[in-house]
Amino acid sequence: MAMLTDTIFALSSGSPPSGVSIVRISGPLTRDLLIRLVGSVPADRLASYRTIRTRNNQPIDNGLVLFFPAPNSFTGEDVAELQIHGSRAALAALFHALGEVPGVRMAVEGEFSRRAFENGKLDLVEVEGLADLIGAETEMQRRLAIEQSAGGLSAIYDSWAERLTRARALIEAELDFPDEDDVPGSVSDMVWIDMGKLRSEIEEHLAAASAGEIIRDGFKVVIAGAPNAGKSSLLNALTRRDVAIVTEIAGTTRDVLQVDLDIDGYLIKLYDTAGLREADDRVEIEGVRRARVALRDADLVLLLVDMANPVVPDDLDQASPHVTVGTKKDLVEIISDQYDLQISTATGDGLPELRRLIGTIVAERFGGLSMAIPSRNRHKDSLAKCLLALDAAISQIDVNLELRTEQLRVAAEFLGRITGRFDVEQLLGVIFSEFCIGK
Repeated sequence: MAMLTDTIFALSSGSPPSGVSIVRISGPLTRDLLIRLVGSVPADRLASYRTIRTRNNQPIDNGLVLFFPAPNSFTGEDVAELQIHGSRAALAALFHALGEVPGVRMAVEGEFSRRAFENGKLDLVEVEGLADLIGAETEMQRRLAIEQSAGGLSAIYDSWAERLTRARALIEAELDFPDEDDVPGSVSDMVWIDMGKLRSEIEEHLAAASAGEIIRDGFKVVIAGAPNAGKSSLLNALTRRDVAIVTEIAGTTRDVLQVDLDIDGYLIKLYDTAGLREADDRVEIEGVRRARVALRDADLVLLLVDMANPVVPDDLDQASPHVTVGTKKDLVEIISDQYDLQISTATGDGLPELRRLIGTIVAERFGGLSMAIPSRNRHKDSLAKCLLALDAAISQIDVNLELRTEQLRVAAEFLGRITGRFDVEQLLGVIFSEFCIGK
């Protein structure tokens, strides 16, 4: 593990060349570095226009310098930001000037956020939300990440942990100070009623986890059907570029092709699969096998049927949510009503309706859903374990109260693991390694 006592620096803005580059510095030597580079420490949180110089007093560049004194900074340490011209040469010269000072080094991935966590400026859920916000590509991903990074999700977990702790305290007080005038167990009766309500709240919250994962990782739409039903043509038409090879020869697609679409702010992962048929070519057999795996994991299947030659694979599992799409509309005169939608990739007919339909299906699934929902497996696992412990505490009415309150403590600990309010050292390396340098 890199030394937390080092002063670290990194490029925190986009890669050069750019109009402006922002270099962030954090650690105990920040003030000394500012005196060395720009002659003095600027007034707190005020932008100062300065000349940044090398040790030999040679100018590197002119730019804005900001100083954020501890603890009121992103990391909780003394932090400086230097805004200079975004040329590779200027950055290289500045990095050289910073790196030659003993105790100062380039940051590793996620190290600024790691220090913010260590210093209590952010909890783990907020840190993960920040990582997701930086990586957000769609509007719904942005909303989900903002809710997490701003502490909306953490506030829920903290309030639940507090209720569990309060319940334990009340029961333990009753065990320690039994009042003969009281009806025995009257306090704990109230406690268990509240714990029952809490169990329902956590169950409801956990049920939304799949929605959170889909918003963050994408809604999987798989295009399936017999060979030559027009699957690859549809993939190309929806992405408006040639991603898949399209020929008259059946079985051209040998693997699962995937592209990302943004439909109404949701990330849609669109998969083109091999035509489902009894194949004898070894490569095509593998393609068909992969197609079936993709279908099994799909959130929505677009079952394509060539209306000029309607073949539906008889072994297609109809259990998954699917929309039957008639293709090659331009080649048929009489349209059957057995299709949910008819399209022609040659003329573009029906494609806007198909995009709208996918958007509607996704929106209905998430309609009115709060964005304060779990979006990672880590959250889901800890919530499930919290729920198991809470359920054990509530349901084991013939077990003595000390053992039941211990289960409440375990439940609270699992909530604490989500936000990092417990010992979570083993999680940290995994979480922060996802970050870019300089964040």
